Amino acid sequence: MIISASYKTDIPAFYGRWLMNRLDAGHCQVINPYNQNARRVSLSRHDVDGIVLWTKNLGPLVNQLPSLTERGYAFYVQYTVTNYPRELELSVTSADRAIDHIRAVSRRWGRRSVVWRYDPILLTDKTPFDWHVENFSRLSEKIRGYADEVVVSFTQFYNKTRTNLNALEKTDGLSYYDPSIEEKRSLLDALVQIARSNDLDLTVCSQPDLLVPMSTASKCVDALRLSDIKGVLVRAQTKGNRPGCECAQSVDIGEYDTCPHGCVYCYAVRNRDLARERHRNHDPESECIFGPTRAIAALERSQLDLFDV
Repeated sequence: MIISASYKTDIPAFYGRWLMNRLDAGHCQVINPYNQNARRVSLSRHDVDGIVLWTKNLGPLVNQLPSLTERGYAFYVQYTVTNYPRELELSVTSADRAIDHIRAVSRRWGRRSVVWRYDPILLTDKTPFDWHVENFSRLSEKIRGYADEVVVSFTQFYNKTRTNLNALEKTDGLSYYDPSIEEKRSLLDALVQIARSNDLDLTVCSQPDLLVPMSTASKCVDALRLSDIKGVLVRAQTKGNRPGCECAQSVDIGEYDTCPHGCVYCYAVRNRDLARERHRNHDPESECIFGPTRAIAALERSQLDLFDV
């Protein structure tokens, strides 16, 4: 079993102590967002083939990573670094600091231990086509030699995403738009050339219609990568969590509406104030990140659908 920690929330940035406590305990509880039922997930070393850590700030957990290895857990990091203006990412750590983390992980565990994510790609009047080309180029040069893959995707405009972006448009005057397929492919053509010149494979997450020459579909939860890291074959069937997803089957142990980063394009947080409240009320000794009783009181079930369109 592969553990995903987590595409629903930033566990390394905000819930690292909880994660280490749960690994010590050998299990956690995951709350179903639709019916609030709790599911017990084994985190026993004998049941876990590896852990995929998803983050925009590895800093709070970076010093604990050696203990993961000591406990016998193989892992790699999906690290999002976009260097967006602060209006779009209210409290994300700086790109330079994030790249320092990438370099530290790569030096200790090798290039296969970290994947750079440049996603989602959001086009606004402050981040137009040319801005992305220049920004991606600068970041690629800094990450060159420390990762072997960069994952990209374009923003999916779910209801909660549009709500947050529309609010920002009213308060800050920042305009955004959903590019045509032709414009998206044109940008990817430019980015894949930059990636290759910096010894990075560019992969596209869950958007197969946007694949351009020299790009491939990403496998963000990647059994082969874990196999390379462990030196032992990890067997897992492909079982994506949405159309176009090529991920290996995994169990995600995060919860929606618990990440207080405040990224306006986020698909996993409908309301930042709610996420901040949940983070404040989080108990690192609890079996789950946020309990079902409080979840019901804090949010109507109709707000919990990730793919509400």
